[in-house]
Amino acid sequence: MEKAKLIKQNLQRKVNREIWLLQKLKHQHLVRIYEAIIQEKSIHVVMEFVPGGELFDLIANRGKMCEAEARAYFQQLVSCLEYCHNRQIAHRDLKPENILLDETKKQVKVADFGLSNRMHDGRFLLTSCGSPNYAAPEVVSGKYFTINNFRAYCGSEVDIWSLGVILYALLTGSLPFDDNNLLGLFQKIREARFFMPLYISQQAKDLINHMIVPNPLNRITIPEIKNHPWYLQKLPFYIQIMDNTKSEIEKNVDQKIFKKICEVSER
Repeated sequence: MEKAKLIKQNLQRKVNREIWLLQKLKHQHLVRIYEAIIQEKSIHVVMEFVPGGELFDLIANRGKMCEAEARAYFQQLVSCLEYCHNRQIAHRDLKPENILLDETKKQVKVADFGLSNRMHDGRFLLTSCGSPNYAAPEVVSGKYFTINNFRAYCGSEVDIWSLGVILYALLTGSLPFDDNNLLGLFQKIREARFFMPLYISQQAKDLINHMIVPNPLNRITIPEIKNHPWYLQKLPFYIQIMDNTKSEIEKNVDQKIFKKICEVSER
């Protein structure tokens, strides 16, 4: 990437943020950055090759999926999102165009962290960003929280809303909120006004209806999603192991020593 072009297009901060984050985040369902070489006039990034295309193209070409297939993608995304949120990272632009597939088209890789940001206890995010069709009401309208007339939101709840929209798209082959008029679209999002097809199972409907909730304080959380009966069906063993291993490690690790090791390894 040429630095001059990035500066001209106001993308330098976005690119730097994505490189910095993805070098630190390592998860099976995240696109990896192996190395970044910063030169005087250019930036060279060595990234993981993900040849299966976008999840968006798969949905556009095939339409709705059976619930078992949609669940498999959803479980991977939940695992990835929980990993990021536990490290205080909100993606803020989750959509099928930013979810890549491996060569088998069975494994997802979340990409494009250019709009992501760090979350801090007691602090809100203020930037209105992301794609309107997948954006939560608090991002597009600021109905629930405002600080100095800016829309304010926490971050993790925004990602959960977007994940709910993605789940709906997987199960129906369409978007819950769509309108040629932007104001009309925002109104539908604020009211969470969408049609739920009859062919979706009651458990899947229940999960979607708890994710696509206008008030972020009432929206389902990642731990609650992970305990939902629809999510738990045929949960891959490796995802169970990842979760269980993490909880066991956290019980037995001295956090002061762990922090010291991380500081030494980053020098």
